[in-house]
Amino acid sequence: MVSRITTFAFDGIDARPVDVQVQLLGGQPHFSIVGLPDKTVAESRERVRAAFASIGLALPPKRIIVNLAPADLPKEGSHYDLAIALALLASINAIPEDALHNMAAIGELSLDGHLQPTYGALPAAIGAEALELSLICPESSGPEAAWGGGHVIAIKSLMTFINHAAGRLVLTPPEAGSAKALPPAPDLKDVKGQEGAKRALEIAAAGGHNLVFSGPPGSGKSMLATRLTGLLPDLSPAELLEVSQIQSVAGLLERGELSRRRPYRAPHHSASMAALVGGGARARPGEVSLAHHGVLFLDELPEFNSQVLEALRQPLETGEAVISRANRHVRYPARFQLIAAMNPCRCGGGAAEANCRKKPRCMQDYQGRLSGPFLDRIDLFCDVPPVTVADLSLPPPAEGTKEVAARVKAARQRQAARFAEAGINGTRNVNADLSSEQIEKACALDSDGRKLMNDAATQFSLSARAYHRVLKLARTIADLDQADRISRQHLAEALTYRWRDPVVPAFAMAGS
Repeated sequence: MVSRITTFAFDGIDARPVDVQVQLLGGQPHFSIVGLPDKTVAESRERVRAAFASIGLALPPKRIIVNLAPADLPKEGSHYDLAIALALLASINAIPEDALHNMAAIGELSLDGHLQPTYGALPAAIGAEALELSLICPESSGPEAAWGGGHVIAIKSLMTFINHAAGRLVLTPPEAGSAKALPPAPDLKDVKGQEGAKRALEIAAAGGHNLVFSGPPGSGKSMLATRLTGLLPDLSPAELLEVSQIQSVAGLLERGELSRRRPYRAPHHSASMAALVGGGARARPGEVSLAHHGVLFLDELPEFNSQVLEALRQPLETGEAVISRANRHVRYPARFQLIAAMNPCRCGGGAAEANCRKKPRCMQDYQGRLSGPFLDRIDLFCDVPPVTVADLSLPPPAEGTKEVAARVKAARQRQAARFAEAGINGTRNVNADLSSEQIEKACALDSDGRKLMNDAATQFSLSARAYHRVLKLARTIADLDQADRISRQHLAEALTYRWRDPVVPAFAMAGS
């Protein structure tokens, strides 16, 4: 007799069903696991053996074959323990034969038979619900799995399920985790002065555009970036599900608590390519995927390894990170908003006489670390001048996060309505995601606007990508003004945010 139960292998955030088959054969006692398991899965036999001994069960003196089908799908992780143990319990008649009917299981076993929390409980629950299966998981993973919408059985140990299958114990489904308590988002009122930078931040928030701040140390670049999430609307239910699945696979969902606030990730400039884009032995999600539907902040942008920055080009364009392996490709969603900050030069102050010892070569070399193709994917470049003593002595500004967020919300509602009219119902309906066909309709220009764009394309040597990004940016500025058409004024403002070759910025010229 072959005992079977379903478990899951994780391909990105997708849970692919795996049929766990256990058969007892005659011959020398041996316990083998086949089906392309990695070392962690192969070690499962020792954890299962010890767990059985701890509850007073002994493995039969037979040849035990565990097959994980399909055999050509790589199996990674310790969450296969529970499914193997349950199928083996059915094989030795420790639980009724039909106890595993329409069941799936994930979980890691301890040597004493108890279950450890496991990553991927939410995608597994969604996968089980799609197959109309009940999911058996560790008790500590129950609140997370309950968000999947299907029937969940959360158990503390193997003995708990044995008693449940025998009718000696009734288990109630776990409740979904509560909303995660987060401190209030920093308020934009804390930033004094920097009205131009605040305007750029508002435009970036309204249209989902990528933004780079450039200015000397202490001018408030990082302070502005940390306030972006407060300007963005909360995650929609569809966005929340995608973000939570990524966090589940990465093992970041504690006690099944979900948060409607958009992710904010700020990796250090020493981060490796695997840390930023994803990878490693198990192809885990990187920072770009953990920032999905949120903000990825790169401080000290030119200090990042150039190869790491170049690896961001594909996720910025396609909205997904692809991790290639010899026998498969793993895809993670990575539709994030890039916000970066940089000093004008290595000395920090740019071309001002008092701050830069090697002007203007210092600025050209430092900013030259950023490649043209990477910069071509940025929508806004904003110079952030130094904060003066007069600015610091001013009272708090009248407008804060609440007021700016209201304008951002109104602009995004206009964009969502535009996407709905086109019959597009994506998870992120913002101007930054407009296709070429949509740009033709939503960003139509009058004769004055076309002339301005033609002149600007020639003067700035705009690529086709940069040309379209300027139009998207102008469309967002018009949405903030609640305008149906893009005017010459909207277009002119959008063009002021384009990248320029390293030259003396306006704030440096004023101070020299």
